[in-house]
Amino acid sequence: MSATSVPDPRAQAITSGMQMTLVAGFLGWMMDGYEQAIFPLLASPALKSMVPADVVSLGPAAVNAWVGGWMGWITAAFLVGAAFGGAAFGWLGDRIGRVRAMSLSILFYSLFSGVCYFAQDPTHLMGARFLAALGMGGEWALGVALVMEAWPERHRSKMAAAIGMAANLGMVLVGCVAIAYPASADSWRIHFLIGASPAIITVLIRLFVPESEKWKRASEKTAVAPAGSKFSEVFGPEYRRATWGAILMVSVVFVGTWGAVQWIPLWITELAGPKVPQAKAYAMVIVSLGACVGTVLAPLCLAGLPRRRGYQLLCVLACASTAWIYRTPASWEGQLLFDVFPAYLALKIFVLGMTATAFFGFMPLYLPELFPTRVRATGQGVCYNTGRLVAVPFVLLSGYLVQTLGGYQNAAAAITLVYLAGLGIAYLGRETAGQALQD
Repeated sequence: MSATSVPDPRAQAITSGMQMTLVAGFLGWMMDGYEQAIFPLLASPALKSMVPADVVSLGPAAVNAWVGGWMGWITAAFLVGAAFGGAAFGWLGDRIGRVRAMSLSILFYSLFSGVCYFAQDPTHLMGARFLAALGMGGEWALGVALVMEAWPERHRSKMAAAIGMAANLGMVLVGCVAIAYPASADSWRIHFLIGASPAIITVLIRLFVPESEKWKRASEKTAVAPAGSKFSEVFGPEYRRATWGAILMVSVVFVGTWGAVQWIPLWITELAGPKVPQAKAYAMVIVSLGACVGTVLAPLCLAGLPRRRGYQLLCVLACASTAWIYRTPASWEGQLLFDVFPAYLALKIFVLGMTATAFFGFMPLYLPELFPTRVRATGQGVCYNTGRLVAVPFVLLSGYLVQTLGGYQNAAAAITLVYLAGLGIAYLGRETAGQALQD
């Protein structure tokens, strides 16, 4: 006589609500990636169209210094905005629900991306980018919380892969649009209008995406509990170590990725010269395609490993790939890929994108495990986006670093040594492998 089988609680059926949650999150993350990547490609033509006459009269060197200085300040404003937005919208998501807060965050960054169309001087761009970043930073934390809470445990590594890949697909989209419709002093504003299109996603979310059942249950419990600050709980005795450990781990990622990837367009432009004006757009597509592969493989391959060991492995791979591309000779010579890009350089950039950004597939797997549902969005938002703040001084000093260290390649080679620090910092993080999400 056969024993009665007991249903496995992990074998939860995939519902249409789960699917709509993933679709909405995927689209939101994809346009997050678009929002992050759009300014590095538009900065030069946008800012050069705003150079004051007195600076122009001083010659090309003065113009480039003026453009570079403002690019640093605007990028820093974006990072600061994302950090505050991640914390603020994460807190809001724990208070009013994932779906409503995520709708507001997407609407926020969409509208202010479109506002960049009307910018007349760099301060306008800086203000609009700061406000857009508030929503962009918040959407990441909210989308991760919503999707991870909605889908069964057995699918969490797949969801992390989708989260990481989506943002990088947005960056691929930026490069493709720039190839098809090159940004110039006359056309850069249109690209920012395209960045306003995600506002349509908010209609989809409000109409078809169900709220997280875990959040509903948690909010019912906390509704009768003594009122308290969610930030105080995240930094309180129970979660303090997990929070600070994760902040340091994410900080290594943002500083390393900024040094490894963000200078690729400028460095490639310098290597290619004026005869290949679209070189940086091709580079953006190649590095983003590599990132799509890396962010999918990282959570799928590392899901069964201890989290700290997986993070260390990613640090080793990122350090090795950055040494290969930035500590070996580089030029625009050699066999061209599709007659547009040197094949060996394309391979290096692809591998760099695959390894240096793989962390962004790992973090959606790891960060949700650190906090219970009632403060998950707040905790994720604080940990993930505080790392952006750590990168701000490096951004503001970028011109000085390039000049002092002798070019983009040497500066990137030095900054990406931060991955070695990550090997030790990993031990400060809380180990969560094999644990289900806390209720």
